[in-house]
Amino acid sequence: MSSTLSLTPKAYTRESNGKLLPQKSMLTTIRAEVITAPKQRSLRNFPELSIQGIPVGDLHVREIVQRQSKTHNTAYKGTTRKSQFDSSFLEEAYERCRNICAEYAKTFYLGTLLMTEERQKAIWAIYVWCRRTDELVDGPNSGHMNSEVLDRWEERLEDLFEGRPYDMLDAALTHTVLNFSLDIKPFRDMIEGMRMDTRKCRYQNFQELYLYCYYVAGTVGLMSVPVMGIAPDSLISAESTYDAALYLGIGNQLTNILRDVGEDAARGRVYLPQDELAQFGLCDDDVFSRKVTDQWREFMKEQISRARYYFNLAEGGASQLDKDSRWPVWSSLLIYRNILDAIEENDYDNLTKRAYVGRAKKLLMLPLAYTKSLHTPT
Repeated sequence: MSSTLSLTPKAYTRESNGKLLPQKSMLTTIRAEVITAPKQRSLRNFPELSIQGIPVGDLHVREIVQRQSKTHNTAYKGTTRKSQFDSSFLEEAYERCRNICAEYAKTFYLGTLLMTEERQKAIWAIYVWCRRTDELVDGPNSGHMNSEVLDRWEERLEDLFEGRPYDMLDAALTHTVLNFSLDIKPFRDMIEGMRMDTRKCRYQNFQELYLYCYYVAGTVGLMSVPVMGIAPDSLISAESTYDAALYLGIGNQLTNILRDVGEDAARGRVYLPQDELAQFGLCDDDVFSRKVTDQWREFMKEQISRARYYFNLAEGGASQLDKDSRWPVWSSLLIYRNILDAIEENDYDNLTKRAYVGRAKKLLMLPLAYTKSLHTPT
């Protein structure tokens, strides 16, 4: 799977001397835990696509915006809900989340350090949950994955939102949900994206691919906006800011897909619109042959152009976030754009080469991102 959270995380254990050490793969722990959880109460149907595309109403994004905006505004009018966890327990839970984020999302982690302490912790908790979810399907032991594991993981999510976390990392997210009144639907939708990956490895058109990108990456934007916060002087609506966050996730995921074409093909997966491949005289066999032809280059130009289009849409909301939250968002946007540049620099060979942004170039992006984060919404 070419997901936004494509790296495999490590779990940590605390030794008697207080030092955190990596455990075995997090997937091993998660899988053992979820199969002991109660069985899921119900299963949802996968939403169908319309001929025209994906109506926003089908994704119920507006409902998410309304619920999160309403509860967030209410929660920050001088009232603080009392935490059910001991402060030292929470401190250790968030510290574990911080370690995982710092290890596997170094650039993004650096950006979070400019946020307020409360926001830092919340973003770390969300990041860790998303990564653990991704590893169920894309981790080193993903060959042992089955639908029951995802069903149990979803029920565990419901318990987490109801204040019954299963472990310390769950507790960090439970506390975050309490503080920022997050809606559960984007989290459920991400699990649905993992289900898609277990039963689908071809996408007939971009409408189908867009829906997949929403589930596995656009949802992260919807989770994060209440934590990032919207600037008091924002000149666009809350819905527009949420749309921009969703589009950033879509752009990131499309970029991941283009970067990882060769790696996915090695596993028999093609995350590219089949009808668009055909328009350029291409098919799956051309992907598996790993030959970069003129037709492939022209096809990739169109795909890169589309990813950039979503990044352009995302810019409209990046500077409307609270000023302490803009730098990590701009960093992500600019660095992911550079991956597209790297594909072009490789002469569109993403079949035998993996485009990447070197450490030096990433560091050069940080001052630019920081400069953009200082701009007042206009």
